[in-house]
Amino acid sequence: MADKTLTRMDLAEAVHNEVGLSRNDSADLVESVLTHISDSLVSGDTVKISSFGTFSVRDKAARVGRNPKTGEEVPIHPRRVLTFRPSHLMKDRVADGNKS
Repeated sequence: MADKTLTRMDLAEAVHNEVGLSRNDSADLVESVLTHISDSLVSGDTVKISSFGTFSVRDKAARVGRNPKTGEEVPIHPRRVLTFRPSHLMKDRVADGNKS
């Protein structure tokens, strides 16, 4: 497994190298895209990025859970969760990376 984590600065550097924008403009562009995606998710919209995957927000109902240590019942409150479904192309690409 790779120990590397992709950061905003890595994305900005990639934009700088590929597109040729200044480093500041590249960082602003990456920040703008991420802000737009997160704002859309907060408002309840689905974000679909072709050949990558789909981000969506799901409402989970209240339910009763158990403390695994004591077995005591604990109420779990309703909440909104973020889900990601990778595209088939992304799944295949990741799977092919495991073969090398």
